[in-house]
Amino acid sequence: MAHAPTARLTVLSGPSGVGKGTVVAEVRRRHPDVWLSVSATTRRPRPGEVDGVHYHFVDDAEFDRLIAADGLLEWAEYAGNRYGTPVAPVRARLASGAPALLEIELQGARQVRAREPEAQLVFLAPPSWAALVSRLAGRGSEPPAVQERRLVRAQAELDAAGEFDAVVVNDDVSRAADELVSLLTAPSSGSLRRSGAHE
Repeated sequence: MAHAPTARLTVLSGPSGVGKGTVVAEVRRRHPDVWLSVSATTRRPRPGEVDGVHYHFVDDAEFDRLIAADGLLEWAEYAGNRYGTPVAPVRARLASGAPALLEIELQGARQVRAREPEAQLVFLAPPSWAALVSRLAGRGSEPPAVQERRLVRAQAELDAAGEFDAVVVNDDVSRAADELVSLLTAPSSGSLRRSGAHE
């Protein structure tokens, strides 16, 4: 095989509230050379978000064009907005012999697994169910009915951990970030491991 050992697509997923964004931000802070795919979305930018940095903000017509042109590696709809991973930048990054990281939801991770069987799927798990409930409730910005729906979905997402190649427990952001980087750069010859469980 002419594949560079580090030219691997790694997908980070996990339940809502587990801290995916926080861990990825720590990875980027400590390892600025790590390349993170920027998703396209139809939702409006939030204050402080920059087009092309946080997301590629597109309208529904452009998102439809991306789907029709097979321009998305995966896509899903959440809360009335669509999110997807543009395929061209990911392929270009891998073709250069360097690893690529996606931070996406479970539904998207399953789509990537179906389309790119060689991708490495990493599940970010909370240290405990109680910790996840506390994080979701701690957001405090959502009504109880919305929080309850998030908890039901989070339990279903936790149950999917067995579908992943590796599990990283987010009990310490710095440690979780370092472990994710080590998985990103590990040789892809079946040397994956589980670092913990979420029970």
